[in-house]
Amino acid sequence: MTPVSDLDSQKRQAALRATDYVTAGMVVGLGTGTTAKHLIVALGERVQAGLKIQAVPTSHDTAALARQSGIPLIESHSAWTIDVAIDGADQVDPHFNLVKGGGGALLKEKIVAAAAKRFVVMVDHTKLVPALGGSFPLPIEVVSFGWGSTARHIERVSGGAAVLRERSGAVFQTEAGHVILDLHMSKIDDPARLEIELNQIPGIVETGLFIGRTSILIVGHAQGVDVTAAPES
Repeated sequence: MTPVSDLDSQKRQAALRATDYVTAGMVVGLGTGTTAKHLIVALGERVQAGLKIQAVPTSHDTAALARQSGIPLIESHSAWTIDVAIDGADQVDPHFNLVKGGGGALLKEKIVAAAAKRFVVMVDHTKLVPALGGSFPLPIEVVSFGWGSTARHIERVSGGAAVLRERSGAVFQTEAGHVILDLHMSKIDDPARLEIELNQIPGIVETGLFIGRTSILIVGHAQGVDVTAAPES
């Protein structure tokens, strides 16, 4: 098992490489999570050195760190033109499809990724998997009303087990006031099809499946950093 300190170093190196995709005048989508924190700090240093950018944050925590780092933010209700969104992921398959939402920010993350001209994903090597699912559940954001019925519908469609997310003994709520069902599946054989089927279920706000959105994948590992353009679909 890779020591946590080494994994954090790999995340930081991936985040530093991701800053290469940010140039003066850009609007940047800032992801949420441990790797995104390294990115924000690094971009903040460049801003303090004179880089002129604006950013759209995907969570309150990201917004707070960006402000602390001196990165100007765009109001969340604006009609953005985002040049590049940069974020981490919980799982990445060989086709660069992702599972995201471990931190609960998947809705804002997907809105920002969808609005961006380019989506750069940065991870440590442990996030690479032969197939999505298995070791990490798929987060699904749902409205709280009737969530139990929504969970049963999800289970019928997927064949998995949907578990209401809790934190410290209380039901976890997203920044939008929704709840998250973590869908446990041994393997997601067809992520694109599953995303379509889930999005047809009333009560689902968004899923943590990011299909065909990745432009660039940056992977930190013990030997350095690998950068790969997404394969053609």
